[in-house]
Amino acid sequence: MIKVLLVDDQNLVRQGVQALLDIADDIEVIGEAKSGQEALVMVPELNPDVVLLDMRMPGMSGLDVLHELSQADQLPPTIILTTFDDEELILAGVKAGAKGYLLKDVPLEELVEGIKQVAEGKTIVRPQITKRILESVEGLKNDFISFERPDPLTNRETEILRLMAGGYSNKEIANSIFVAEGTVKNHVSNILSKLGVRDRTRAVLKALELGLI
Repeated sequence: MIKVLLVDDQNLVRQGVQALLDIADDIEVIGEAKSGQEALVMVPELNPDVVLLDMRMPGMSGLDVLHELSQADQLPPTIILTTFDDEELILAGVKAGAKGYLLKDVPLEELVEGIKQVAEGKTIVRPQITKRILESVEGLKNDFISFERPDPLTNRETEILRLMAGGYSNKEIANSIFVAEGTVKNHVSNILSKLGVRDRTRAVLKALELGLI
């Protein structure tokens, strides 16, 4: 059974997520925090396997919670819950230790799967083709010689490619998935080779075009 703590200042959101997760067989909501301050008290008391954390709360924000728990070495695997795709806030949250994010209107199946993946130590970054990414690759769309299917990527390579698409550096990726930076560099080299491209941006673009991420 995966123990989950909900942290959100909106009663309706907490009730809605609680109602959804009550349907899941392997997940139990063990507590609800209405503020960042409550979360700081409840996390060490309840020892949840996964925290679902709202980022925009009055007083102490979700980002503040991540920083405080991380500094105290008490941060459980945490998923950012947001009502919008706020790229900069999500990036800041992941840098502060969150394992990814989900929109609050996510289907039950995706919410449950995300919780299970994070409980297993995985990340659930769902990269979007944001305006910033589009601007950075706009001139590269016709740069590829071929869009044939590349050699299959391993699960780890796909995970790293998703993080690359989110704009994370090798060091940030290494910290996120708990491996050495050199290991990430090796994976990135393999990804570039398999996709037949010469840099990270082209790798992300080609992967998006091919539906690999």
